[in-house]
Amino acid sequence: MSRKVVIVGGVAGGASAAARLRRLDEEAHIVMFERDEYISFANCGLPYYIGNSIQDRSKLLVQTPEAMHRRFNIDVRTRSEVIAIDPAAQTVTVRSEERGVYEESYDSLILSPGAKPIRPNLPGMESDKIYTLRNIPDTDKIKAKVQEEGTRSAVVIGGGFIGVEMAENLREIGLEVTLVEAGPQILAPFDPEMAGALTKELAHRGVRIVLSDGVRSFEETGGGIAVRLASGMTLHSDMVLLAIGVAPDTGFLQGSGIELGPRGHIVVNDRLRTSAEHVYAVGDAVEVVDFVNGDKTAVPLAGPANKQGRIAADNVCGLNAVYRGSQGTSIIKVFGLTGAATGNNEKTLRKRGIPYHTVFVHPSSHAGYYPGATPITIKLIFGRDGQVLGAQAVGYDGVDKRIDDIAAVIHFRGTVADLTELELAYAPPYSSAKDPVNMAGYAAENVLTGKTDVFLPRDLEDRDAASVVLVDVRTEIEHRNGHIEGSILIPVDELRDRLHELDPNKEIWVYCQVGLRGYTASRILQQKGFRVRNLTGGYKTYLMAQYRPELEADGAAPGPDAGRTDFAGSPAGASAETAAAASEQDGKTALAEPREPDLTLDACGLSCPGPLMQAKQAMDRLLEGQTLHITASDPGFYEDVQAWTQMTRNRLLRVTKRTDGAIEALIAKSAEGDRPSDAAPQEKDESQDGSTMVVFSGDLDKAIASFIIANGAAASGKKVTLFFTFWGLNIIRKHHKVPVSKTMIGKMFGAMMPRGSRKLSLSKMNMMGMGARMIRAVMQNKNVSSLEELIESAIRQGVEIVACQMSMDVMGIAEEELIDGVRVGGVGYYLGKADRSGINLFI
Repeated sequence: MSRKVVIVGGVAGGASAAARLRRLDEEAHIVMFERDEYISFANCGLPYYIGNSIQDRSKLLVQTPEAMHRRFNIDVRTRSEVIAIDPAAQTVTVRSEERGVYEESYDSLILSPGAKPIRPNLPGMESDKIYTLRNIPDTDKIKAKVQEEGTRSAVVIGGGFIGVEMAENLREIGLEVTLVEAGPQILAPFDPEMAGALTKELAHRGVRIVLSDGVRSFEETGGGIAVRLASGMTLHSDMVLLAIGVAPDTGFLQGSGIELGPRGHIVVNDRLRTSAEHVYAVGDAVEVVDFVNGDKTAVPLAGPANKQGRIAADNVCGLNAVYRGSQGTSIIKVFGLTGAATGNNEKTLRKRGIPYHTVFVHPSSHAGYYPGATPITIKLIFGRDGQVLGAQAVGYDGVDKRIDDIAAVIHFRGTVADLTELELAYAPPYSSAKDPVNMAGYAAENVLTGKTDVFLPRDLEDRDAASVVLVDVRTEIEHRNGHIEGSILIPVDELRDRLHELDPNKEIWVYCQVGLRGYTASRILQQKGFRVRNLTGGYKTYLMAQYRPELEADGAAPGPDAGRTDFAGSPAGASAETAAAASEQDGKTALAEPREPDLTLDACGLSCPGPLMQAKQAMDRLLEGQTLHITASDPGFYEDVQAWTQMTRNRLLRVTKRTDGAIEALIAKSAEGDRPSDAAPQEKDESQDGSTMVVFSGDLDKAIASFIIANGAAASGKKVTLFFTFWGLNIIRKHHKVPVSKTMIGKMFGAMMPRGSRKLSLSKMNMMGMGARMIRAVMQNKNVSSLEELIESAIRQGVEIVACQMSMDVMGIAEEELIDGVRVGGVGYYLGKADRSGINLFI
C-alpha cells in the first residue's frame, strides 16, 4: 500500500518537497494544499516585476498546478486553506472554495505555511492605500496602483530586504519614494558602516531616507495618504508599502499540540521533524539553528527553504537526512551597488558574548590594469582561534562570488588561514592573482599572529588624546582633502626620519586611506619599540562609518540633484544639473544636450591624470559648441571632470555614474570669451594663466610627480614651463651616449650621473634599483603612464621644457645630450615666466 503525504503550502519549501518526494517514491499519493491559486512562484522576483526589470508576468510562475500534475503526478488543490491539524488522528481540516470544509488524512505531513507581512495595530491601517507584498495577488494590486495616472509618490515603511528592494523599484519607475525605518540603520544583517554604504546609494538615487523614526498613524487625505511619524514629521504620498517584517503564518496550529517557539515559529529537530509524530516543517515558519553560534533563530530566505524541503522529503522516505542550520547568506541589489552578507554580524556576536576580531579591506573587483575594475569593501569577522564567523561585502562588481567563497569556508568551519590558501579562478577580467578573499584572509592573519593590532572607527570615540597619538600616514594632499579630527600628519615615507616627533610613552594609532600604508607604518613603529594600532580599512572605512542621511527642513532627504557621494568616499562636487543651474544664475543659459555627441572617447582603464589629458586633446579638435562624450573608470574622474571644465571654461552638460561604476561625462566646447561669471568680459589676466616649476631633483618619484602635475595643468589650459636645473637635468638627458667634447670634470660628472629618465632612482627605498623597478611595475599594472610617456605627452601638449644653462655648464652637460624639444635658458628666462604665473613650484 502506497504512503500518503500531505503538504501544506507550496512556493519554495512545499514545492521542492513535493518534487523530491515524487523522484524518491513513484507510488506515493502526494496531496498539496495551497490557499491561493499559485503554488510555486518567484517571490523574490516580485519587486522587480513591479519595477519593470521583469517585463513578462508569466515568468514569475515557476510551476502551475497543471504542470505540476503532469510532470510529478501531484494532487494539487488550490484555493484550499488548511485551518486545523489533528496529529493524533493524522488528519488536516481544509476549507476549500470548491468543496467547503472537509478533512484529509495523511501518513506523513509536511508543513510549509510560510510567513506573512506584519500589520501593526495603528490608527488608519484599514486604508486601501496601504499595501503589503507577499504573493502574486499582492503584486498585481501594487502594479495596478503604480500604473494609475496620478500615482507619483510612495512611502515605504521598513528598511529590510523587501522594503529596500521596493524603494529601489518604485524609484526606478519614476515615483518619488521615501523610505522610513524605525531603527538606526537599514538592512539589519549588515553592520552599520556597511549598511551606510547602501543607504548612501539609495540617497544618491533620489530615495528620501528617514531613520530612527517609527510610524504612529495613517490618515487618508483626499486622493492620498498621510503618514505621521513619532518625531512629529508627516509624510504625504499616493500610496504606502508596508514592509516592517514578517511573522510565521502558524495560527492554524493553535490547539494542535505542535510545539511553537517564543515568536510562533514551528520547533523542529535536525531532521526537520516537529514535536508531533510523522509531521515535518520547512521554510519561513520554522525555527532553525544558527550555524555559526548554535542558538535558535529564524531565517526567512528562499535558499534555506528549498534545501529544507528536500531534506524533509528525504526523511519522509526514510533516508535520515540532517539539516545542520542556516548561515543566513543573503545578497541585495541597491541600484548600482551590491551588498551581501553571510554568518554572524558584530551585533549578533556582541549580544551573545562571543569574542571576535574584525578587519576591513578595499581591493578591486579584478586586476586594476584591466578596464572596468571597481572597488569592493569586505568586512571579515573571525574568532580568536581564527575561525571565520561572518563576512559582509559591498561593491559594484564581484561581490556575490566573494561572499559565496567565504560562505563555503564558514560551512566547513574554516579559518582565516583557509582564506589565504584558497586557490580561486584568476584572469585579469575576473580577479587578481591575490583575490579579494585572499586579501581579507591576509589582513586577518596579520591580526591573529600579532603582526599588527587594529582599531575600528568607533574606537575613536573613546580615544584619550593625552595618552594616544593619532597619526595620518598618507600624503599631504590626501590629508588636506580630509582627515580624522585630531590627527597629525607624518607620511609613511618620512616616518623613519621623523620618529623623534613621536612620544614613545604614548600609544600610536595610525591610519591611511585603505589600511595598507597604515600596516606598513605599524610594522615600522612596532619594531622601533612603539605601542601601535592601525585603523583597519583606513580612512575609507572611517567615512563609511560616519555617513548619515541628511534631511532637509521639510523632512525630505536631498534628491539626486543635490550632489552625490562615492559609496566609501568623501562628498563629491556639485552635480551637472547643479552646475547648469548655477550657470543660469550667472546670466548664462546651459547648452541644450544634443542627441548625438560630435566625438566619443573611451578613457576606461586610465588612471589620473590620463582621462583629463585625453579629454584635453579631444576638446582641442572640436569647434565651439561641439560636444565630447567621455567614459572613464577612474573613480576620481567624477570630481575631476567637474573641476576641469570650470578651469577650462567648457560646459559640463552631464556627468553620471553608471551601475558598473564607470563615469560618463558630456562636455560642450565653449567660446574663448565665455566665462562662468556675471562680470563683463575683461582683458585676459596673463598672470593667472601660467604655471612654472623648478625641477631640482633627479629622483624618479619626484620626476613622475613633476610631469603628472605639468600634464594636468596643461590639460586645464595652463601655460606650463618646467625649468630643469642641477640634478633635474638628468631627467631630460637622452638615454643613449652622445659623442660630444667635454672637460675632464664634465666627463666625471657624466659617468657618475644617470643618463636619462630610465636610469633614475627613488628618493627613498630605492634598494639598489629594485624600488624604482617596483614603482614602474605598479604604474604599469595600474595603467598609469610611465615617466617617458608623461614626458612625451607634456611636449605634445605644449609644455615648455627649459634646461638651465648655468647648471649645464657646471655639470658638463651639452645641449646635444638633451632630448628633443628642450629649450636652453637662464635664470632670467625662468623669472620672466614665473612673473606671469599664478603657480610656482620647486621640486
